[in-house]
Amino acid sequence: MNFQQLRSVRETVRRSFNLTDVAQILHTSQPGVSRQIRELEEELGVDIFLRAGKRLTGLTPPGEVLLPIVERLLLDADNLRRVGADFSASAQGRLSIAATHSQARYALPQVVHEFRQRYPQVRLHLHQGSPKQVAEMLVSGEADIGVATEALATYEGLVTLPCYRWTHSVVLPQGHPLLKLQAPITLQDLAAYPIITYEQGYTGRAHIDEAFEREGLAPDVVLTAMDADVIKTYVELGMGVGIVASIAVDAGRDQHLQALDAGHLFQVNVTRLGLRRGAWLRGYAYEFIESFVPTLKRQTVEQAVQGGKPV
Repeated sequence: MNFQQLRSVRETVRRSFNLTDVAQILHTSQPGVSRQIRELEEELGVDIFLRAGKRLTGLTPPGEVLLPIVERLLLDADNLRRVGADFSASAQGRLSIAATHSQARYALPQVVHEFRQRYPQVRLHLHQGSPKQVAEMLVSGEADIGVATEALATYEGLVTLPCYRWTHSVVLPQGHPLLKLQAPITLQDLAAYPIITYEQGYTGRAHIDEAFEREGLAPDVVLTAMDADVIKTYVELGMGVGIVASIAVDAGRDQHLQALDAGHLFQVNVTRLGLRRGAWLRGYAYEFIESFVPTLKRQTVEQAVQGGKPV
């Protein structure tokens, strides 16, 4: 049994049983992947994959049991490399961060800037994606740290830690009638106008929908986007009233817009930091986390990751 056999099994599942893709990822040939899998099956005495002719179509019952063990073995092997690297070159290496657009655009820039100044020899990779994509990058090991509001806490293979709480704001073009209200804005006020906000599953959209539903209101959502800057662009064009994360509002940059606090209208949101359960993190990764969330000291994070209990 060897690690290449284990990697062949893991990547075959990850690549939806497409051995051409597996071969490309592992920098080998398709026959080579097939041979690695067959040799492991022969050694174990069971079939790991279901077959239709020469095609692999799924996992057998033994394969379903073996896959988590394969994942753990490969994770431990990766942890061994990281431990060695941590002691031999503590200020060199790579750190991969996966985040949604809102987090990458508004919450992380200062942290990333300070980290690069402190660790110039660490290659920093910043991936953007949907909350689901962020979670999947963590689970697959493509990312070391994930930052998102939705989705992370629903993945069993991840440990999540709270970062900060935030609310929404309503953004309006200059001179909009809602700016003349004498009382705090209500959901009924908002429902009288076309609304532009986030796509489903992004940046607290569920809390927006829940608030309107509780009041028996059906808002006219005319445009959705993943990106607050896109939402603000179309609000500025007069296409509707925008609902965005408060951190996305910048008075200096958004000079053609005005914002109203909507913290009383929608439930408070919690941005969470996600880590792969059982993963070993380099020392500088813990410093990145603490720079982003000062309350998340190394000991706290290590206990959560190695103990596997989400906070």
